[in-house]
Amino acid sequence: MTAEVNLTAETASPGGTTFLSPSHLVEVAATHDIASIQLTEGQTLTNSVQNVAEGKTDIAATPFLLPFLLKRAVGPYGSLSPEEGAELAGNLRVMMPYAIGYFFLSAYESKNITGWEDLRERKIYNGPARGGALNMARSILNIASGLKEGEDYEGVQVNWGKGAALVISGEPDALIVPMNFGGTSALAIGSAGRMISWSVPKATFESPAMQTYMAMPGQAPFTTPVADLAGTMGPNWQFSSEDEIFRGVAMIGGTVVNKDMDSALVYELTATYIATLDGLKSKAPYGKTVGFDFPMQGMCGANPLKYHPAAARAWRDAGFEVDDCAIAPGE
Repeated sequence: MTAEVNLTAETASPGGTTFLSPSHLVEVAATHDIASIQLTEGQTLTNSVQNVAEGKTDIAATPFLLPFLLKRAVGPYGSLSPEEGAELAGNLRVMMPYAIGYFFLSAYESKNITGWEDLRERKIYNGPARGGALNMARSILNIASGLKEGEDYEGVQVNWGKGAALVISGEPDALIVPMNFGGTSALAIGSAGRMISWSVPKATFESPAMQTYMAMPGQAPFTTPVADLAGTMGPNWQFSSEDEIFRGVAMIGGTVVNKDMDSALVYELTATYIATLDGLKSKAPYGKTVGFDFPMQGMCGANPLKYHPAAARAWRDAGFEVDDCAIAPGE
């Protein structure tokens, strides 16, 4: 395999795992003479996923929720017929998964918000105008407080690259978006003023509605001691919970390709990525916290996405466990 192979890739703006993982793949593919990958950043991943499914783009980062919505032709894919959505979703295969971020409520102290119960008639930044993050933010807030966007609060949407600047401007009263502990966006927001983040209330977190929601593709429960979060997002960030356990909803995603991508190429790309995981994890403060080395993260269950068989073989050859349920039958 040589770098004469030219590929295209799409991802979100820098600052999170959906950029860090694909950009690392681009780097190691070039340095190991596997392929030259042209990476376009700052994209709306809703579109990127469909581009890969349609064969217009070779590689894309995605929340696992998006292929689930695509398969059903709902949400941002509502203009497609169910048949079209199912066919397109069936074209997607996973190379590597990772946690994209963790949903919880945050606001500047100057906004005088007291928590999840104090969001009625507020202006809330909840992600880009289309995509899995926006759907998740709306759903989590609805389960936690019963509030609906457009009726009980005003949602504010901008592309990821503009999110930190929007929050720093003071326009939104609060934000509910996926964040990494130590991510560049969180650090930038905290540098502009004192922030507070609220855990999802324990009763809400343990409710049947939230437990059912977190079992959907691309979602998972997240808990950690509040004490372990101290300093992870800079000195201006504090964390609030009723019992010293911080609860949130993890957004799981990964890097996908079309099922028809050459198997030898997929294997080389994935195997090289795996062999350089230590380098990947060292590139960001959150590198060791997002499951770069956990290939079963978010796979199986209700998730319709399956591994490209060559990618699964690369993980297994490297000594990682990949269950059969994560590989498309017959491939």
